[in-house]
Amino acid sequence: MQATGTLHRDFQISKIDPRLYGSFIEHLGRAVYTGIYEPDHPTADENGMRQDVIDLVRELDVPIVRYPGGNFVSAYNWEDGVGPKDQRPVRLDLAWHSSESNHVGIHEFADWAKAAGTEMMLAVNLGSRGLDQARAFLEYVNHPGGSYWSDLRRSHGREEPWGVKMWCLGNEMDGPWQIGQKTADEYGRLAFETAKAMRAFDKSIELVVCGSSTPRMPTYPAWEATVLDYTYDSVDYISLHMYFDKQQDDTATYLAQTARLDDYIATIAAVIRMTKAKKRSAKDVYISFDEWNVWYHSKEADKKILEGGGGWPHAPALLEDIYNFEDVLQVGCIINTFIRRADVVKVGCLAQLVNVIAPIMTVPGGPAWKQTTYYPYLFASRYGRGTSYQLALDCPGYATDFAAKVDYLDISAVESDADGALTLFIVNRHETEAIDLALSLQGFGDRKVIMDKEIAGHDLAAVNGPDRQSVQPRDGSGVKLERERLSAPIAPLSYRMIRLGK
Repeated sequence: MQATGTLHRDFQISKIDPRLYGSFIEHLGRAVYTGIYEPDHPTADENGMRQDVIDLVRELDVPIVRYPGGNFVSAYNWEDGVGPKDQRPVRLDLAWHSSESNHVGIHEFADWAKAAGTEMMLAVNLGSRGLDQARAFLEYVNHPGGSYWSDLRRSHGREEPWGVKMWCLGNEMDGPWQIGQKTADEYGRLAFETAKAMRAFDKSIELVVCGSSTPRMPTYPAWEATVLDYTYDSVDYISLHMYFDKQQDDTATYLAQTARLDDYIATIAAVIRMTKAKKRSAKDVYISFDEWNVWYHSKEADKKILEGGGGWPHAPALLEDIYNFEDVLQVGCIINTFIRRADVVKVGCLAQLVNVIAPIMTVPGGPAWKQTTYYPYLFASRYGRGTSYQLALDCPGYATDFAAKVDYLDISAVESDADGALTLFIVNRHETEAIDLALSLQGFGDRKVIMDKEIAGHDLAAVNGPDRQSVQPRDGSGVKLERERLSAPIAPLSYRMIRLGK
């Protein structure tokens, strides 16, 4: 099989915001406790944070991490997580039917974020609480001193404010599973007033308003139209969430789901444009895709705890999907979609970072290890920063009940701001056939292959574990460059990254 394409220097999509490769830590399962925080672990630093996890996060070069939720935030009192740990209350978390010790709060998370080389993206509770706690939290976090909340922070040992710039106005407020679910009008009005109050404190902060939790919500996309009608000139981003599952033993349909993702983004981009025109606004609002991942492997195992059958355990193992080789291909296709939509999707958060549907797993008291999906995330974060390009591709494909044609090859292209290298991220969805890719590179000048990595040849069910890394990258081969023309054989069911330097 063959695929041909053209990549032209003049056909840029957008500069990529580095925060496209962000992630998420929620007080859920073992994401925090025995995830990032385990004071008795052999690698624990002076703050009780696992250094082995910090090292893996630094390797990923995660630019921003959303915290503390997620569903958790909709009934969270941020004040519970400040002050002396032995005086912090234990609360029952209704979202995940667990108990919360509050041993990790904003101070501990901020110290972890600094150690991990990432910025914080904080969420405020607009479910059980509202405007007043949001402005108090902002003042506690960002005001230098001389006010009640900032002086309280200083009394807790943090003299200087953290200066957090990105704030989420609640989480998934359209969802019936959410504490404090609201209609679009109720939420839009509350989000507008909260944004107004927060901007009265600091006009430079970036605010994210809740969009639809999934494109399957009955209120989608009218929800976005209503919420943006209230908030368009007060916010900077609208959030979208999407999780990918496998309903049956059908790899082709599973790997085609990014067609739905692309339609989701395109639809909300159109709602944004419509609202901008309606408001006669000069302002642009972008998408923060601040929850996305594969999630289906652990759902049956989690039912007992989530339905209350296990009482109120502290930091139980929840949502601990063990990812396989097939999921590598899915994550690669998802990230490619975001790169190709970088003109409107500016922020992305892989949900989540540690233990909970995560690329990093930990053993309590033992090692931290890389899931199979660690690698496409690593390559995109490391080498997918710069300018994204359109690619005209003529490729064989297939149809599903939701997409008329899905190309077997899924490709994105990024020119690096750091070293000028041109990076191709390629997934071959075909289950049995290699595809010979012939790509014309116009306007990029003479190039040479400086890196070629692939993940291929594994059983679709192959997984990694604390004692084995059976699915990981290896050097690719067969790439040829002649007179601005690239040719490469792309193995069946493979993920490939090819970097072309000058």
